[in-house]
Amino acid sequence: LAVIQPVATSHDLHEQRLPPSPNSVHIHHTHTRTHIIIIVIIFNMRNLATICPLAFSLLPAIARAACECGYSANITGIVEVFTDLIETDFTKVMDIKNNTDWVRQEFNKTNSNARGPLGEKFQPTNIAAVHEGSSSYGLSSTKADAGLQLLVESSTVDGLVPVAEIDSARHDVHHGSFRAMMKVPDVAGTCAAFFWYHNDTQEIDMEFLTREFSPANNSFPVNIVLHSRASLEKGYDASGTGNFLKVNLGFDPTTDFHEYRIDYLRDEVTFYADGKVLGAMNGSAVPTEGGHLILQHWSNGNPLWSGGPPKRDAILTVASVKAYFNSSLDARKADYESRCIDPAAPSAVCAIPDDSAFFFSTQANMTNNQTVSGMSGSEHSVAGMVNAPSWVLVFAWLFLGVWFI
Repeated sequence: LAVIQPVATSHDLHEQRLPPSPNSVHIHHTHTRTHIIIIVIIFNMRNLATICPLAFSLLPAIARAACECGYSANITGIVEVFTDLIETDFTKVMDIKNNTDWVRQEFNKTNSNARGPLGEKFQPTNIAAVHEGSSSYGLSSTKADAGLQLLVESSTVDGLVPVAEIDSARHDVHHGSFRAMMKVPDVAGTCAAFFWYHNDTQEIDMEFLTREFSPANNSFPVNIVLHSRASLEKGYDASGTGNFLKVNLGFDPTTDFHEYRIDYLRDEVTFYADGKVLGAMNGSAVPTEGGHLILQHWSNGNPLWSGGPPKRDAILTVASVKAYFNSSLDARKADYESRCIDPAAPSAVCAIPDDSAFFFSTQANMTNNQTVSGMSGSEHSVAGMVNAPSWVLVFAWLFLGVWFI
């Protein structure tokens, strides 16, 4: 299991802090003990080979895991393979505070920084998880859907609107396919956003402005954006850069969960809703670096964008996030090279299914050497030992034989 420690960020300063490297683990032992262990291993291997030839015939099956060479997606007719994954089923999360893959954000933006008449107060208390089968309403005043809630409050505090943001702990998310199952609030005056972020000139957004929704006209637009140096020079207005589209979804995003997807490749970014292509953008505005994923729900009263604040509290609910990507870290690239022995082998590359309820991380032996969303302390990843490196299982097999000889 590759462990990437969560790192809290100050998003208003947009600082990217890579997770620290794990501390080295030193094993001390005497030469005598080393010799004994080596002799025992050799003795054990000889006896296993004599007594149970089947043991060694099973080792290759134990040592190899499915998907060790990545996860493939069909992106506008081209099959792309990605080495890493992040999968979080928020409907199964008991307490978001201790989740290993996501970090709640806490910072303030003044109205000038927020570019609106009001500022924004991002606070962890505006984020809560409601797990499946729970009787809890979370942050809602009525019965709530299972998933992660991001709240925008109707009241203000010292000229700031209390809002919510949560970021992926990993900041090495490079080219990939990112999917979020979300239910957007039906309260006018907020911006619900799912995006990838490196800095203000390398950003990929899907933003829902609830003030733009018109059920009477079946009008439910989503704004898809590439922020680049060109948009920065226009005061963060991408509408005149050729990298901004407003697309009608064709369905009401406030009544049910829908999958919103971003495919970020080297030369093009493609946006989807429920598997249908909404638009694509290419050229110099396509980012070139690694970054992180952000779920955000906010309002600052700007009549040209978020509007609001909402007349009543508004909640964005996220059922899940799945990201299949190539890492920008040399260490993760080396991990891939060491575990991917034969890309052509059966099940070495796993196709990403269209089923939103499917998670590789809940399947046996399909997320070897991957980060898998879990909880620190008493709650742990559902994958558990499934994600242990295959060599651990091999040595466990060998040493287990000592006790039976």
